[in-house]
Amino acid sequence: MSISIDGIAKRFGQFVALDNIQLELPSGELTALLGPSGCGKTTLLRIIAGLETPDSGRILFQGEDATDVDVRERQVGFVFQHYALFRHMSVFENVAFGLRVRPRKTRPPEAEIRRRVHQLLELVQLDWLADRYPAQLSGGQRQRIALARALAVEPKVLLLDEPFGALDTQVRKELRRWLRRLHDEVHVTSVFVTHDQEEALEVADRVVVMNKGRIEQMGTPDAVYDNPATPFVYQFLGDVNLFHSRVHGGFAQVGEHSSPDGAVAYVRPHDIELLREPAGSTLAVVVDHVRAIGPVVRLDMRLDNGDPVEAELSREAYAAQAFKAGERVFIRPRQAKVFADDYSI
Repeated sequence: MSISIDGIAKRFGQFVALDNIQLELPSGELTALLGPSGCGKTTLLRIIAGLETPDSGRILFQGEDATDVDVRERQVGFVFQHYALFRHMSVFENVAFGLRVRPRKTRPPEAEIRRRVHQLLELVQLDWLADRYPAQLSGGQRQRIALARALAVEPKVLLLDEPFGALDTQVRKELRRWLRRLHDEVHVTSVFVTHDQEEALEVADRVVVMNKGRIEQMGTPDAVYDNPATPFVYQFLGDVNLFHSRVHGGFAQVGEHSSPDGAVAYVRPHDIELLREPAGSTLAVVVDHVRAIGPVVRLDMRLDNGDPVEAELSREAYAAQAFKAGERVFIRPRQAKVFADDYSI
């Protein structure tokens, strides 16, 4: 089921949570709403679900206006950050709950309920826990049960609000890969909220970057990471160095990248090339600290004016050059994105 978000706006008192949001979510895709706390992503998710009412605008499911449709009639499954499982019910009964509370005329027979629940528990690879209670499960297992419960009612749209936010890093990584595989099996239109850039880039078909109630950029994970449209997107999607322009003959130059006066170049740490001798247009820096972090080596450096610069090398590349703290070296950006200095973030 496709979702169209047409001019959605929402205020809470004087706070603008959403400001004229226009967005098309294709059927069967997994879309991430990504942004910092307070950017409006959860409010938008709740409006899609029918848990919040917009001040203006429309929500359309498959081209039909669903703005005023009751949440119980939207055929939406919702997965919360903190599981919201019923502690007094077994895993089986938690998953079966949405089917059992249906009106009698739409409630499946008991045999069909049992078949569907066992099928879903197999899908989330937890059929062996059917008789246990939530308190007997790990956090990752509880979240998978919450997802199975949401899928039990066969929703046309699946909404997930920070689904892995309460879990530790390793479990989060395992579950997001599992969610991607699960989505490829069920193909239900899904939207999930996250502030974790790595999570969004790894799991989603489409990423919507939000800031201050507006959409900064949307596109495939590769598109938003490789071609950020604004300084906010560039900075939110990973570490970045900022180089303010040096003026030469009316043009600003950062490394080999020229642009009008008053520009700022944004360069990822892994796009910084380090040299022991100047070659072409380079900038001199002093190495302050060298830190090995897993498979990479991070170098904290500073320009002559004191501005910090961060570079990342693979362990192999670092071993070949072995830069030391206190050493004066030269840097050159392999790739840079230039924005006007007064670009609003």
